[in-house]
Amino acid sequence: MKFFPKAAAGYMLIGGFCCVANAQSSVQMYGIVDAAVRSTTNHGKTQMVGGGMSQSRWGINVTEDLGGGTAAIANLENRFLTDSGNQAAANYFQHSWLGIRSKEYGQLTIGRQWSTLFDIVATTYPSFPYSPYMEVYKPEIGVSMGARNNNMLKYMKEFGSFRVGLQYSFGENRTDNKSVGGYLRYSSNGVSVGGGYLGTTMPGGTKFDAYTFGGSYRSGPWYVSAGYGMNRRKTELGIAPSGIPDAAVIAAYWGAEINGGFQSGDAKKRELVQLGLGYQVTPQLNVGVHYYRAKQSGSTTGIFNNNADFLVAVADYAFSKRTDVYFGVDSTSVKGGGGSYIEKTADGHTVRNRVGVTIGLRHRF
Repeated sequence: MKFFPKAAAGYMLIGGFCCVANAQSSVQMYGIVDAAVRSTTNHGKTQMVGGGMSQSRWGINVTEDLGGGTAAIANLENRFLTDSGNQAAANYFQHSWLGIRSKEYGQLTIGRQWSTLFDIVATTYPSFPYSPYMEVYKPEIGVSMGARNNNMLKYMKEFGSFRVGLQYSFGENRTDNKSVGGYLRYSSNGVSVGGGYLGTTMPGGTKFDAYTFGGSYRSGPWYVSAGYGMNRRKTELGIAPSGIPDAAVIAAYWGAEINGGFQSGDAKKRELVQLGLGYQVTPQLNVGVHYYRAKQSGSTTGIFNNNADFLVAVADYAFSKRTDVYFGVDSTSVKGGGGSYIEKTADGHTVRNRVGVTIGLRHRF
């Protein structure tokens, strides 16, 4: 399932430095530098992380006015870890796309980009109004079937308060998913609602259906959101031509520590309900809390039929329009079959309950 509003930090292309080549064209550089100290219980780990509230990044937006309400657009975005300076992912550019935008006909983009399933959550019912999710604690991303897709065609068109998005990814390489999906969104007068679908065929032939729907409401300093997400495996697990089992890729979606550490095993279905509340105490101070309830089912062995509860609360204070400091507390509890856990300690003990504390500083440019 996928999970941002227009002003959400970390999703939209935020930038402050712009070099204008001429009256019709522009090149914009933007980025986020985020670093934090995080401590978690049950294994005594305290460490610096290279992105606490947001993943650190830098990118370039290009726009060229072609006349008649049409423009050529392009984006390149690299993600990195502030604490080490290393890349945050194998892909040098996490986003690399170009396309055409028309006031009359909509927008068509091609390349590596956000999936439509991710788009609908991120723009409609994100966890926090000022940041779509917390980078070091994002259980909602575990049901997304990958936030980005390679070799993708994506189309978007607005009709007044409505927006429709469609995608198709070719699955060209031995490690890329093939997918088709779309979403419908309505937003007006503080109310945003929408839903989306994504059908995915993994390199080894394993097929998934994924759905999400939800909404949010903004009134003065208040922000309320709610959403539901589900992905369901329709076929037996396959092995990609590269030799990598599809199960290993699914485990990366579902089982990463920052996604909740909720191992998939032979489970066929995962559901997630999320509820959020935010309040802007002062122009500088925002507070918010988000609760997630997850259920995993369809395990023939039974050990991966589990439930999990996730809770995160964050206070964010803005020193300026570009620099803020944040403090977050999160709690995870996994129940049910013994196959799923958050992580294993050095002595082999499985951790199923954990509390985390994160303090960080973030700057946008």
